[in-house]
Amino acid sequence: MSDPLFLVDPEELGTDRPRLQGTEGRHAATVQRITAGETVLLSDGRGRGARCLVLGAERSELQLEVVERLEEPEPALRVVLAQALAKGDRDLQAIEAATELDVDEVVPWQADRSVVRWRGERVAKSLRRWDQALVSATKQSRRLRRPALGQPVGRTGLLDRVAGSALTLVLHEEAIEPLASVDLPDSGDLLLVVGPEGGISPEELDDLVDAGARPVRLGRTVLRTSTAGPAALAVLGASGRWR
Repeated sequence: MSDPLFLVDPEELGTDRPRLQGTEGRHAATVQRITAGETVLLSDGRGRGARCLVLGAERSELQLEVVERLEEPEPALRVVLAQALAKGDRDLQAIEAATELDVDEVVPWQADRSVVRWRGERVAKSLRRWDQALVSATKQSRRLRRPALGQPVGRTGLLDRVAGSALTLVLHEEAIEPLASVDLPDSGDLLLVVGPEGGISPEELDDLVDAGARPVRLGRTVLRTSTAGPAALAVLGASGRWR
């Protein structure tokens, strides 16, 4: 079994004898019952990390010694997932799996046909849930660089993201071009757009295409909003990012 990963403040990685404290320390010591002699991974979530030997364990703290410094450089081509809000926590399922499949940023998208609506106090609460999902999936997948969480966008905000991306691909069941055949740029942002349960509206699709986005399909079947993004990331990974 691979070493468990814990997220820490960047300054903790500046010493050869870090301490894992707070919530992460309590979880490591009392829930996972990690003891002296075991090894763990620490990460600042920004690409820097360390493999550490556990010297001692208390109720809410691990005393550690760095045995290996680690680094995960930021990729030249960043994959950004614009995930439409969806009911039944399907949007959360999507971003958790996307994190495991190496997405670099997720953007909550209030699509025309999204049943779920973020308004008022719900915005901050929902963003916290998305952030917690990203953190949990980052630790589960042993990533040193956690995905960024972008600000929620509507149609106008999404079009702004299209304008700032090197390439935007809209997953759409009526598209002709297969995702697997797309030539990817070497650098910049690759924006993947995934619609809600009811699909992307014709008006949204027209605006996205007018802004430079390319509709693509994954295969012969229509996927749920919770699986479309992760499936696309798997295709992109097999096409180059995982080689």
